[in-house]
Amino acid sequence: QVQLIESGGGLVQAGGSLRLSCTASTRTFSNYAMGWFRQTPGKEREFVAAISWSGGNTYYRDSVKGRFTISRDNAENSVYLQMNSLKPEDTAVYYCAATRARTSAEYYYASNYNYWGQGTQVAVSS
Repeated sequence: QVQLIESGGGLVQAGGSLRLSCTASTRTFSNYAMGWFRQTPGKEREFVAAISWSGGNTYYRDSVKGRFTISRDNAENSVYLQMNSLKPEDTAVYYCAATRARTSAEYYYASNYNYWGQGTQVAVSS
């Protein structure tokens, strides 16, 4: 069992920045690709970004490309999401997730993730 603990959410004005962190309770963190998803009330959880187990490859949904950056530190068992130029439509609960999947096509779908954090709220005011 892997526990994922997110932090870093909060309230920010449009155009501002936040950095989300997620720390995993496993000594095999580097075996997992990691992803960030977000969810608003009444909507399905949607893919935001993912990073391969080595950190060498990253993937983003189109609406966050150029604004968000995912990174990881395997020595610290952590993954990060730097969010810049935030927009009101970025408001959501953000979830960190871990997957054993090995193909990038699988990273985009929540059903392919094995472990989830509890979520952290991000609110962007206009």
